[in-house]
Amino acid sequence: MKRLIPPSMIAAALITAAPVFAEEWTPRPIRPAHTYSIVARDAATGQIGVAVQSHWFSVGSDVAWAEPGVGAVATQSFIKVSYGPLGLELMRAGKTAGQALSALMSSDEHTDVRQIGMVDARGNAVNHTGENAIIAYCDHTGDGYAVQANLMLKDTVCDAMAEAYENTAGDLAERMMAALEAAQAEGGDIRGKQSAALKVVTGEAGVPSWEGRVFDLRIEDHADPIAEMRRLLTVARAYTLMNEGDAHMTEGNVEAAVEAYSAAEAIVPDSHEMIFWHAATLAAAGKVEESLPLFKKAFDMWPDWRELVTRLPEAGLLPDDPELIRKILSVE
Repeated sequence: MKRLIPPSMIAAALITAAPVFAEEWTPRPIRPAHTYSIVARDAATGQIGVAVQSHWFSVGSDVAWAEPGVGAVATQSFIKVSYGPLGLELMRAGKTAGQALSALMSSDEHTDVRQIGMVDARGNAVNHTGENAIIAYCDHTGDGYAVQANLMLKDTVCDAMAEAYENTAGDLAERMMAALEAAQAEGGDIRGKQSAALKVVTGEAGVPSWEGRVFDLRIEDHADPIAEMRRLLTVARAYTLMNEGDAHMTEGNVEAAVEAYSAAEAIVPDSHEMIFWHAATLAAAGKVEESLPLFKKAFDMWPDWRELVTRLPEAGLLPDDPELIRKILSVE
């Protein structure tokens, strides 16, 4: 049987044999993540973020980097992944985004094929596009943000991203999401669509990464990753409210918890999870009659919630009241 040699091995062999072809061909780094992206800081909240889309599997794992109170990096084209963590390390040490980018480029022999965007916690935004990035490429910096793209259908992608970011109302995630949608509407990646990522962190330095994370979404492989990212951002907003409700319940502030759960349910009305916890919170607060229609709705959507009701008193999430449990379970 003839054995097929993986393309990655062929490319590696060509690079190893580069001296043979030195006069005709200069070897290039072969880790491509051609894409469009945005890095940005919201001056009002201090939040920092990065968002990206590409026709490449799991683009977020290598391209998108962000740290609370430090900055964000997008490293793309023929990428050098270390621009992400090292860029954050330099900004954490007090360097501006521009200083960090210059320092990393000074030791990189292949800046001609790199494309990088950086923003720091003070809103300084910079980017670089090497002259040998694949056309159509573009970049643009504005007040607190930078957009960059390569291997695009049209070089107008960056202008579309900048216009959308600057003219969209809402929080940082919403504005970056609008920039991605505008890029895709302009034609986006010439190869099509596959993966996307969006990260938003707080502007508070020194907090653990898990505490400073506002949104951290990745679409690894999807026929329409931008549309899927939009859907997930909506769901993530609802679960943020659910988490707020849980925190209020922990503090004994039932009214605030009910308000948060109700808001979450309004965002994602077909989530039986959110409907159920809204109902359970009302029942725990003594608002049993208000809770019953919600329990019925949740039970109809997912019957196993009935079994969970019987387990909640032991966890302290419903009163240990057999009559109350009977009343909840009797809804039809």
